[in-house]
Amino acid sequence: MNSQFKCQKWITLLFLFIANLLFINYSTAAVVVVVHPENNSTFDKKSIKKMFLGKSKSFSNGRSAILISPDKSDPSRNAFNKSVLGKSSNQVNAYWSKMIFTGKGVPPQEMATASDIISAISANKDAISYLDAAAVTDAVKVVGTFN
Repeated sequence: MNSQFKCQKWITLLFLFIANLLFINYSTAAVVVVVHPENNSTFDKKSIKKMFLGKSKSFSNGRSAILISPDKSDPSRNAFNKSVLGKSSNQVNAYWSKMIFTGKGVPPQEMATASDIISAISANKDAISYLDAAAVTDAVKVVGTFN
């Protein structure tokens, strides 16, 4: 009977663990990519990924892109890295360390809050960033939504 109790205990713990993982996946908010409202470039997931990995440095309209990322503690950063870049935050950090070391790139500028990001983008036609969808205002234009 003792081994049956242990088995039931492990099954219960496994069930709770899986349920917790499912809840975390469904509870994450959408991340949106935002630009200045007058930016008329075209955007898709591939072009956004290239920009935020430093492989493309300009918009489709030819203007140089200024990349902004939320602070490392912002949950939208992890969500963006996973859903758009296809990498964990540790992988993205390692990627940028390598790019800096080899002189091939500079990571996006970091800003502490969504309101700082929105202010920066609304003041600069060449800025692009991402943030939690709930933080969006009419001062920026959403060009991509990712879960």
